[in-house]
Amino acid sequence: MNKPETRIQKKNQSAILAAGLKVFSQYGFHGSTLDKIADEAGLSKPNMLYYFSSKDAIYKALLARLLESWLEPVTHIDPAGDPVEELVNYAKLKLTMSQHYPNESRLFANEIIQGAPQIGDVLRGELRTVIDQLAHVIDGWVSAGRIQPVDPYHLVFSIWSMTQHYADFDVQVRAILGDRDPMAGAEMHIENMLRRMLTPEP
Repeated sequence: MNKPETRIQKKNQSAILAAGLKVFSQYGFHGSTLDKIADEAGLSKPNMLYYFSSKDAIYKALLARLLESWLEPVTHIDPAGDPVEELVNYAKLKLTMSQHYPNESRLFANEIIQGAPQIGDVLRGELRTVIDQLAHVIDGWVSAGRIQPVDPYHLVFSIWSMTQHYADFDVQVRAILGDRDPMAGAEMHIENMLRRMLTPEP
């Protein structure tokens, strides 16, 4: 039986993952090194390698944790709830995650841009299964006349693009908006777009 992790072990693992997230999101996988991650974590490289055997191991651990947190809100969409409210609330949550976890969003975007070498199987497996299930729910809402006709997959892609844009293209957003808060009005805009798109005609 494995011994439970000590407080110091948990603290060091957390520090390594936080450092890895910062370094990977800034430099990408190939531009990141164990030395950079160790320096950012405030640990020696040998000490860091005690917890994670390689750069790949840190990267995969981060992606696994990220995917788990991103998939969870999808599974909480209630098929019996009000369809427009369920989808608007999901979009709001995605925007909040983009706002508070921009490095995670950029890490994921970098992995996808590179062709998803580390998580391709997960995308084609677990992620596709979850989105297929959501698409089935959305198709059911359309068939029942509870929302306007819409392609469920492209709807999900649109929600992702509308919300993650604020993290993945933060520099561009801030360059255009200048001193304005980049998130000011974003939630209302996205909500209005979705309500107009989805609400059935009287």
